[in-house]
Amino acid sequence: MASADLREELLCSVCLCVFKNPVMLRCGHNFCRVCIDQHLNTQDGSGGYSCPECREEFQERPALMRNINLHNVAERFLVTQPNHEEITGICCTYCVDSPVPAVKSCLHCEASLCDKHLKVHSKSPEHVLSDPSTSLENRKCSVHKKILEYYCTKDDILICVSCSLAGEHRGHQVEMLDEASEKKKKKLRNVLQKLITKREETEERVQSLEESRRKAQEKASGEAERVTALFIDIRRQLDDLEKRFLSDISRQEKEKSLSLISRQEKEKSLSLSALMQKLEIQKDELSRKMRHPQTSTQFVA
Repeated sequence: MASADLREELLCSVCLCVFKNPVMLRCGHNFCRVCIDQHLNTQDGSGGYSCPECREEFQERPALMRNINLHNVAERFLVTQPNHEEITGICCTYCVDSPVPAVKSCLHCEASLCDKHLKVHSKSPEHVLSDPSTSLENRKCSVHKKILEYYCTKDDILICVSCSLAGEHRGHQVEMLDEASEKKKKKLRNVLQKLITKREETEERVQSLEESRRKAQEKASGEAERVTALFIDIRRQLDDLEKRFLSDISRQEKEKSLSLISRQEKEKSLSLSALMQKLEIQKDELSRKMRHPQTSTQFVA
């Protein structure tokens, strides 16, 4: 409602569109520059000029003062509004001076209406309004050329009042178009709600699966870390065992070498002792012979 009220304040009274490059007359009323220029041009040579809003008269062509604040407000408003003309490509039938986007179409009048003309349009029931359309004939019965106001539930088709009373759909169960539309919308809303619920359930399941996958990855990562730590410990123990075995082997080899050397030295010592005893005996024998010269000849011989 606030948006509609603001739009009302921003409409040029000449073209019924939101202000474009608004300018202000001395009387305080604002218009699109193009609109007021065209209006004043029609009064050239008439001896005076007047405001198209309040009819205040000016002896000379009035100066146009650009309204920058109004221009900025109008620009901001247009940015926030959907462009019906861009969406539907349909303009108001009654805005002949400047194209204005249509917001509704009247099937009875076969005309499209902007916001301004919609407010003054007939509110009679036969003036059925619909979304803007260029093919209003499609909204009428091809046989009776009357507005399609009813829905035949048996044949699943839109019909006019003549079809229902005297045509081929006579006696069929029918519904008012608004009622049938509301039922269809309700059915679609139910289907949509089911789809939304299904989507939410699917999203929850996906989230649950993602959580399970994350936990499985964390568990696998933990197991991998434990296995890695286990093999590191096994390698460390094997390294220690290898070092211990190598140390034992080295010690045993050393002990064997020392034992062999000791035995060889002992054998050499015994051999030297025997040799020394033998030499000692020979020395004693020589000493004895030297003390008895009578045997020296024999010794010399």
